[in-house]
Amino acid sequence: QVQLVESGGGLVQAGGSLRLSCTASGRTSYTFAMGWFRHAPGKEREFVAATRWTADSTYYADSVLGRFTITRDNAKNTVYLQMNSLKPEDTALYYCAVMLVSSSASLWYVRRPERADFGSWGQGTQVTVSS
Repeated sequence: QVQLVESGGGLVQAGGSLRLSCTASGRTSYTFAMGWFRHAPGKEREFVAATRWTADSTYYADSVLGRFTITRDNAKNTVYLQMNSLKPEDTALYYCAVMLVSSSASLWYVRRPERADFGSWGQGTQVTVSS
């Protein structure tokens, strides 16, 4: 079992920046990738970004490409999401998630990761962007 703790959310004006952090603990040795999702009121939870844990390979949602950057610090078991040029539509509860080595992981280079590929989730951190 992997435990995830997110931090870094808050209230920011449109055009501003925030950096989210997510630290993993527990059985992290089987981590294949880590990702960020978000859930806005009235909408489904959607993919934001993901990174391979031991390779330089990332995915981004079209809506955040060029504004958000996902990075990792393997020594700290931590993944970050740098969010720049924030927009009111980025307002959501942001969740960190872990993809373990699995059959889903074998599809990494075939298609963008999906929610069902991730098995452990954090509690979320709220990001609110005011206009």
